[in-house]
Amino acid sequence: MAAIETLANGLIENWAVWFISIVLIVAAVIDGVLLKVPNWLTYPVIFAGWIYAGIAFGWAGLGYSMLGTFVGLGLLLPAYAIGGMGSGDVKLLAGVGAWMFVMLEQAALELSTPFAMLWAFGISTVIGALMSVAMVLISGKWRKHYLQFFYILHEIRTVKNPEKLAAIAAERKSTMMLLPYGIPIAIGTVLYFAWMGMLI
Repeated sequence: MAAIETLANGLIENWAVWFISIVLIVAAVIDGVLLKVPNWLTYPVIFAGWIYAGIAFGWAGLGYSMLGTFVGLGLLLPAYAIGGMGSGDVKLLAGVGAWMFVMLEQAALELSTPFAMLWAFGISTVIGALMSVAMVLISGKWRKHYLQFFYILHEIRTVKNPEKLAAIAAERKSTMMLLPYGIPIAIGTVLYFAWMGMLI
């Protein structure tokens, strides 16, 4: 009974964390099926984060919420710019950033929004790397993807122009094994919430 009461209190006190966790799970499922995270999910989450932070914490809250959004965008924008990431994944992490300040306040954690975003992103990146390796091993085409990885690195070092890199990536897309990055974002971010004790 005490455990149920603790969980119920955690749901009420940290409702924003649970809300974002559910959004992330929904995004991961959609991305896993359709290989895209839709705008109807990401934009409302971003705007709702700004509005709630502004109402609950004033101009400072709105500022921190927007800062979190731009940190989320900035972390994945380079990969998107060269065609290595879908725009929906970028906006999904921006949506997490829009709510991060609110979630930290609810959990009474004295952490900066950018610092928390970097941790969530870092864990998501590790999860994404592990998933990519697992997908390649399961496919049985390790050598092909190993060589392709270093070929892409060579392109990044030599071409340098983001528009040209994006065009090359678009041409190569049909021959590549695609990772629905909404899944590692969801797993990594929710793991970060659990690690920081933000869920209960």
